Amino acid sequence: MDRVDGPRVRVPEQRAPERPGTADTLRFTVLGPVRVWRGPELLPPGSPQQRALLAALLLREGRTATAHELIDAFWGEDPPSQALATIRTYASRLRKSLGQDTLVSESGGYAIRIDRGALDLTLAQDLVAEAEKARASGDRRQARTLITKVLGLWDGEALASVPGPYADNQRTRLEEWRLQLTETRLDLDLEVGCHAEAVSELTALTAAHPLRERLRELLMVALYRSGRQAEALAVYADTRRLLAKELGVDPRPELARLQQRILRADEELARPADRPAPAPAPLRPAQLPATVPDFTGRSAFVSELGGRLATAEGSVMAVSAVAGIGGVGKTTLAVHVAHQARPHFPDGQLYVDLQGAGARAAEPETVLGSFLRALGTADSAIPDTLDERAALYRSALDGRRVLVLLDNAHDAAQIRPLLPGTPGCAALVTSRVRMVDLAGAHLVDLDVMSPEEALQLFTRIVGTERVGAEREAALDVVAACGFLPLAIRIAASRLAARRTWTVSVLAAKLADERRRLDELQAGDLAVKATFELGYGQLEPAQARAFRLLGLADGPDISLAAAAALLDRDPHTAEDLLEALVDTSLVESAAPGRYRYHDLVRLYARACAERDEEPGARESALSRLLDFYLATAAGVYALERPGDRLVDHLEPTEHAGLSFGDRHAALDWLYTEATNLLACVRQVARPATLRRAVDLLYAALDLGESGANAKQYEAAAVTVREAARMCGDPRAESRAVMSLANAHQLAGRFDQADREAQEAMQLAETAQDLLAVSWAANARGIIALYHNRHQDGEAFLNQAIDAFRSDGNRPGEASALCNLSRIHLATGRTHSAISLARSGIEIYDLLGHALRGANGRYALGMALTQSGEFPAATGKLTEALEIFRDSRQRLWEGMSLFRLAEVEIASGRPTQAAQYAESALAVLRGIGGDWRRGNVLTVLGRALAGIGQTGRAQVCWNEALGIYDELGSPEAGGVRSLLTGISTR
Repeated sequence: MDRVDGPRVRVPEQRAPERPGTADTLRFTVLGPVRVWRGPELLPPGSPQQRALLAALLLREGRTATAHELIDAFWGEDPPSQALATIRTYASRLRKSLGQDTLVSESGGYAIRIDRGALDLTLAQDLVAEAEKARASGDRRQARTLITKVLGLWDGEALASVPGPYADNQRTRLEEWRLQLTETRLDLDLEVGCHAEAVSELTALTAAHPLRERLRELLMVALYRSGRQAEALAVYADTRRLLAKELGVDPRPELARLQQRILRADEELARPADRPAPAPAPLRPAQLPATVPDFTGRSAFVSELGGRLATAEGSVMAVSAVAGIGGVGKTTLAVHVAHQARPHFPDGQLYVDLQGAGARAAEPETVLGSFLRALGTADSAIPDTLDERAALYRSALDGRRVLVLLDNAHDAAQIRPLLPGTPGCAALVTSRVRMVDLAGAHLVDLDVMSPEEALQLFTRIVGTERVGAEREAALDVVAACGFLPLAIRIAASRLAARRTWTVSVLAAKLADERRRLDELQAGDLAVKATFELGYGQLEPAQARAFRLLGLADGPDISLAAAAALLDRDPHTAEDLLEALVDTSLVESAAPGRYRYHDLVRLYARACAERDEEPGARESALSRLLDFYLATAAGVYALERPGDRLVDHLEPTEHAGLSFGDRHAALDWLYTEATNLLACVRQVARPATLRRAVDLLYAALDLGESGANAKQYEAAAVTVREAARMCGDPRAESRAVMSLANAHQLAGRFDQADREAQEAMQLAETAQDLLAVSWAANARGIIALYHNRHQDGEAFLNQAIDAFRSDGNRPGEASALCNLSRIHLATGRTHSAISLARSGIEIYDLLGHALRGANGRYALGMALTQSGEFPAATGKLTEALEIFRDSRQRLWEGMSLFRLAEVEIASGRPTQAAQYAESALAVLRGIGGDWRRGNVLTVLGRALAGIGQTGRAQVCWNEALGIYDELGSPEAGGVRSLLTGISTR
């Protein structure tokens, strides 16, 4: 039977129990080897018989064991003639080690007197009791945490190597208890929604304990909730077949009822049986922005909306939608009302800015992912599609009382998936448009303030004394602001910051230019006029910063990037940005990060077009591009020391950031991913095209990781089209090569091959050695996937020559490792191993950890085929750890897949199934269908190896569907596997 271990060990290594006490405190363990600590010191174990006596006394938990009981425990029905003397000898030795007060003699026997917390077994019992109380009270997450802690107390087999019939019986009892606790923990996993994570462990446990029906039941539920209904039903079929064969019985009624529920696609079964218990702070979201301290007026609206929200405690789900032009105070009102309504929603408040007025409104599936995380859903449990996420979101809110504030919505279609849909919850929506097509919504049209409310808001900001002395001038000011709250706040804030100004001075500044505001009804025009008021009061340097920063396309901007765009040092840039924050023209999204309201950004750009020369605008974006390119190149060089790519990039005039270590560099790259790729798309025009393409090259990790693959591909398409229009073969070759790489990583090998062929032709025309070598390397690996091994070998040899001509040692190593895989595919295992080792040698010499992991991946594959399974596991495990550390999810998943192949070849299907399940979880949504088909094929082989042929058949049928759709030759092998199952 396979040992039960795998890619992720849940139970931590046993250590000396950490309990309060003095340095002389004794502590004991029996859930593993029988051991004794005095403080931090591990005492000598003694003979096996001495440990047997200690175990027998410890397991009695302070009760006295008579001499007769101890003799029976040691020798059963056949004790030696000197048994009593032997017991006394062992007891004497133990007393010397433990002390007179610990091992006591009484009533013709012996007992150990210790606190409950000094023995791991009693500690485990107490923790289990706490867990049962937590579960009974509904706090399942706490119960799960406690049971996990209990299981962590085990260190292998209980009473390991302790002789005697009593020890044998207790070992069996403790092992059964451990298994029951594992079932309890897995049951709690399912109750709190961690079904996807549970599948791998349950697969291994059902293989180790094939007749244990409770484990099969849990596995069926976990698979069903993971969207794998056919596999769940196959588990039942496998179980029924096994029980009939081994025991001549049918599955228990609970299992049969579960099968029927799965056949009916029972919606109740698809979610945890009970809602999660009240969770700690991170699971009770409190995302509302701060309400403004000087909130003014709007009393009728506050009362109306507050009353609607209060109805959510009844039998309906309340939805209110607030509409109005930009700057009218929709968000301020909604946030204020939401804060007042918090007592009605004790389970939390969710908030999102949907960016509906911008060019790229927030995608509902992205927002749902964020909401699900805030509600405590693990990343691995979040589905891929919009419909699945919306369903899980509604399930997560079921039974809770949560307020959802959806700010700045684009239209009703954007927000429908975000509505809770259950009694007790409520949604508050703000938008520039009226949501007339949002069924059941209470619509509120927010107009400008009344003159009295506007004057009151102005007074609260400026001060009663200054306004009271010039009331008429103040009325002129708020009238010039069109009674729009945002405009009033901007004007009042400027006046409050200038103690030498009078209200009349401000009124005079506004009188000449914007008297016509009262007559303007078009929302955008009114908003633009409002922003003009604040903009006109900025100092020249502040106004320039406001205009230029609005040019960048990203959702926000870091201080360092802003400094580069403005061509100012960071301290000066920060002063300018904070001044803009003070005037409410810019928001501080987080320390060191800034963003515009989407309408303010449009206005800022209009100002830039009006007030800046075209050259100044282009220069600002060019400096931003320089910053991103120089910094990304530094990250690339830190991740890939010795790689010549950075030497082939376009030069930059402005420096980027530098980092002390690769983790900080990667943090920057992934934090700035959206802004960086937005910059690539924005500057894909003649003057900056080459640098834009090179920024894609330098940010290669964003495409390979899987996390930003779609954005990366979209940017590659944009720069390719721009390069074609410009007639720049060098830029086009690099852009097409980036796109080919994106297709290859997504498993679209035909498209990747066409793009790589075009890239090579363009690179040769442009005499771009970098693109030539990359394209040849890519065509080689794509040919491998197409089983065109002769072509692949030719391309890779060409790549090796090109990399060597360029002095690019890491590139040479990459091609050598890829060539290793060609040799492996054509049966040249010995040379495949040699080539991979040559590549690794180069990588290690250069300190190239990430690409060294690719080399170890290739070597692990070759060692697997040569039958050197322990060595293969070692290399693939090294690669796996590096890929995880480098956030390369695609290659993390593929390494798990290759480890599954090793375990299959080694005859350990249980471990193979665990690795394959983990690979499926990591590769969800990335890597393409072909790679998923490969993992499913191996998972099916592993499941067949542990007797779960029904599940295996489901996996192979899914893989066959993938291969047939793609026209992949692997389909033939899967058909053979299915035929083999059907003939058994």
